[in-house]
Amino acid sequence: MRSSIALLLASLAATVSAHFQLQFPPPRGPFVEDNEPKFCDNYLTPASNRSQFPLSGGFFTLNSEHPSWTAGVLLSTSANPTSFQDFSQVNKFFQVQGEGAFCIPLDLKSSNETGLTNGQNVTIQIVFDGGDGQLYQCADVTLSDSFTIPSNVSCTNATSSGSSASPTPTTAQTSPTGGSNSAGVAQFSSPTSIIVSTFMAVIGMVLVL
Repeated sequence: MRSSIALLLASLAATVSAHFQLQFPPPRGPFVEDNEPKFCDNYLTPASNRSQFPLSGGFFTLNSEHPSWTAGVLLSTSANPTSFQDFSQVNKFFQVQGEGAFCIPLDLKSSNETGLTNGQNVTIQIVFDGGDGQLYQCADVTLSDSFTIPSNVSCTNATSSGSSASPTPTTAQTSPTGGSNSAGVAQFSSPTSIIVSTFMAVIGMVLVL
C-alpha cells in the first residue's frame, strides 16, 4: 500500500502561490521555497545532527502562509528514507483556519506507528496543502522518554478560535502531558468533518490502508 501512497503524493506536486515553514522540530535544512513541493523539501539525506523529540506528549510548530489549510504527519523508522514508500501515516489529516504560527500535538507513543522506543532515530514528514498543491518538510529526530521541549520553543496559535465561518472548532485549547509550554497546543476534530476537497479525502483513505 505504501507504493500507492508514493504514487499519489508524488503526482499531486504542483506550482503553489504560498508556503509553510516547519519551525519545530527543526527541519533538515534551510527553507527553500521552490523545492517545497518535492519530497522532504528536496533534502534527500538525513541530518547529521538529529534533534531530540519526546516519545509522548510532543508537538510540532509551523508557520502557515495560507488562510485555510490541511495537514498531516508521516513517519519513517528507516535510517535513510528516500521516498514516500519509507513512511507510514501517524495522524489523521486535519484542517485549520488561519495564517501565522500554529502548534499541533504529536504524541508518537499513542500513534498508529507501533513499536517506537526510547533512543530510536526516526524521520517526521509534514504534509501540508493550502488548496493549491502538496508541500513537504522533514525533520530527523531521536525519540526520548525524558526529553521536555524547551520553554523557548513557542507553542502558540495565530488564532485563539476557528474562523467564524468554520463548522469545526479547529483551535480548541488542550494540554498534552509533559512540557511546560503546552498551553497553546491546538486540538483538531476528526477528518470526516474537516477534509475540504475530494482529493484530500482520497489521500486520507489511502494512508489509513
